[in-house]
Amino acid sequence: MDKQKVIEKLQQQIDLIGRVKQRKRFSPEYKKWHRDTQIAIERIFGKDGRHLQDFTKIRFNLASYSSSTPESRFDERFREGLDNAGQILNSMIDEIKEWGIDESEESPSNATAIIENLCNRFHLVVRQLKSRHDNRDTLVVEDEYDVQDLLHSLLTLHFDDIRPEEWTPSYAGGSSRMDFLLKKEQIVIEVKKTRKTLGAKEVGEQLIIDIKKYETHPDCRRLFCFVYDPEGRIANPRGIENDLNRDDAGLPVKVLITPT
Repeated sequence: MDKQKVIEKLQQQIDLIGRVKQRKRFSPEYKKWHRDTQIAIERIFGKDGRHLQDFTKIRFNLASYSSSTPESRFDERFREGLDNAGQILNSMIDEIKEWGIDESEESPSNATAIIENLCNRFHLVVRQLKSRHDNRDTLVVEDEYDVQDLLHSLLTLHFDDIRPEEWTPSYAGGSSRMDFLLKKEQIVIEVKKTRKTLGAKEVGEQLIIDIKKYETHPDCRRLFCFVYDPEGRIANPRGIENDLNRDDAGLPVKVLITPT
C-alpha cells in the first residue's frame, strides 16, 4: 500500500468536511462522506483495528435531548462530530508519516482470519493426533485444559506474545481468568469444552457473563469464544453463534462452536 496515496486519501476526506458542514444534518453528502471515510480506514488499517473503532465512536447527534432542546444544539453537535472526525483523521496521517503502515501478518484482520481457521480445523488436529506411529503416546483431548494446551501450541505458530490466564476485571462482585490474551493484537480467546454438565444452556449463560466482563478490559478489543463440542451436545450451534455474535463499536464478539 503506497504511503503517499494513503495520506492523500485521508487528506481528501478531511478536506470534504468543510463542504459537508454547509449541508443539512445527515444529508446525502454527509452519508457518502461518512461511508467513504469508513471504507478508507478499513482498507488502510483493517476492519478490526483501533483506528476504525475511534472513527465509529464519534457522535454526530446528541446522546440525550428533550422536546425543548433547540435545533441549534443539534446543529452544533453535528459540527462538533465533524470536527472530531477531522482531528482523528489528522492524527492518522501523522501516525503514518512517523511510523508508516503496518502490513505484517499480525495485523488485526489477518489475526482474525488465523484464529477462525485454527478453531474451525481444531477437531481435525485432534483426530490426527490419535494416529501415531506404533501407537505411541499422544495428547488426548478429554477436558477443557487439554483444549487450552493444544490451542496454545497452535497459536504459537502465528503469534509471539500470548499471555495465558490474565485476570479479567470484576463483574457482578467477582473476577475470573481469561484463557488467552494476544497482547499485540488486543484479542482475547475464551475456551470452553462441552461435557455432561455443560450443554447448550450452560454454555450460552457462561458466554453472556464472559462478554460482559471483557467489555471493560483495557487490552481486549475483540473477543473470540471457542467452544469445542466433539460429542455434539449442542443441538443448534448456529443459533447460539447468531445470538451472541456482534460486530459493533463496543466489543466485537465472535463465537465459534466446532465441529459441526
